[in-house]
Amino acid sequence: MEPFIARQGDVLIVRVPTMPTGTRPVPRDDAGRVVLALGEVTGHAHAIRDPDATLYELADVDQRFLEITREVTLTHEEHGAITLAPGTYEVRRQREYVSPKRPPRLIAD
Repeated sequence: MEPFIARQGDVLIVRVPTMPTGTRPVPRDDAGRVVLALGEVTGHAHAIRDPDATLYELADVDQRFLEITREVTLTHEEHGAITLAPGTYEVRRQREYVSPKRPPRLIAD
């Protein structure tokens, strides 16, 4: 497996060797897209329209994984498109440190 890391705004995608056990599929949105993250400020989405992508989650630990069976394109209204090859990826959201008294929070895109 060749290493792969890509960032699109506040979303980081890292190729991983396998899908963890215990994941469950995340439904596509009403437009039929796999949405990795939805911008809280703009409403824009980091999304994949291709049918060859499935998003999974480990709900108890708030982790998401993406399974790609054929090359797909990740798009966002304000960022350049990213082509993803077949494989398994962990999807991470960027967080920001606020203070020692508050937990890190997700970056608003």
